[in-house]
Amino acid sequence: MIFTISLLALLSLAVFFIWLILKTRNADIWFSSYIKQLLNKKKVTKNKHIYVCLADHYEPYFGDADKNYARSLVDKWVSEYRDIANRHTDSDGNHPRHSYFYPIEEYDEKIMDDLKGICNEGLGDVDIHLHHDDDTSENLLKTLNEFKELLFERHGLLRKDEDGNIVYGFIHGNWALANSRPDGKWCGVDNEIEVLVKSGCVFDMTMPSAPSNTQTKIINKIYFSKCNGKPKSHDKGREVEVGKWAEDEELLMIQGPLSFNWKNRKLGLIPKIDSGELSYDCPPDLDRIKVWENCGVSIKGAEEHIFIKLYTHGLQVKNMKMFFDDGGFETLWSAFEEEYKEKDGYKLHYMDAWQMYLKLKELSLGTGN
Repeated sequence: MIFTISLLALLSLAVFFIWLILKTRNADIWFSSYIKQLLNKKKVTKNKHIYVCLADHYEPYFGDADKNYARSLVDKWVSEYRDIANRHTDSDGNHPRHSYFYPIEEYDEKIMDDLKGICNEGLGDVDIHLHHDDDTSENLLKTLNEFKELLFERHGLLRKDEDGNIVYGFIHGNWALANSRPDGKWCGVDNEIEVLVKSGCVFDMTMPSAPSNTQTKIINKIYFSKCNGKPKSHDKGREVEVGKWAEDEELLMIQGPLSFNWKNRKLGLIPKIDSGELSYDCPPDLDRIKVWENCGVSIKGAEEHIFIKLYTHGLQVKNMKMFFDDGGFETLWSAFEEEYKEKDGYKLHYMDAWQMYLKLKELSLGTGN
């Protein structure tokens, strides 16, 4: 009897300890989804297509940089990115394409023209990023519409849909999409999903945001979200599947991988959270690439097509050092090519955010291979 009580006490203590660890990193928000995915993972028997997109929260004026410094960072980036990207190709012969999610509040005419130049070379594309606080629906709609028109009309960026409307992809600053922070900071617009759709946004790449408390319960999914009038409406959604595309007022949520990396553990015990971030403190390696693949981000009915959306804050000085001086890009692309480009059963596809959106739409409509 005493032994049974002691065992129950130890088990209770272990459960409490695990819960406490999860809570400190806000992993309790998504842990049950993680377990469900482990238990329900489908085995893919067809050849796998691996689609890789790096979504950059591209902020040249980070840290209140002055104009000359911000522009010099972009000059260095464009030059060095061009050199290294042109040395790498995927299974289709395409070079890596960088996705520049550019902040509305940091608009700089020269920088946008520089980015337009490298995008014209087939090495990237531009979409929209925004940091805001205590905003309103009316002001947000005006802000988004004016910026998308400026990018399209002045710089030849973004694109139009079949109805002639300017459309774009989006990443929310500070992860606070749809007023999802519990304290209400860094947004203010509960119906932000609705406003985004109304302004011509067709996909969002904000997630994952772990370990932030803005992280959704849904992980490793591509799904449609619809505004419900409450904060964090994208905490729920309808998974994308073959044969069923967007309905009215739905926004496509393209999530990146989120998992525990059991090969990278603190104190040899506690696995680190891998959210697909690339930074000075989280450089790429082969182990991480396999974690991303195993997350299996795909759509129902086409599970052999795996979408790996990574993210970075590329212009932060330490991150630039990691990518260029320390060989981060070389490591990233060489590992992807070694693992997926030449191996039987795999095809590697580099793409920007817009191309990933188009591929998802193609597969959902049943027109893709």
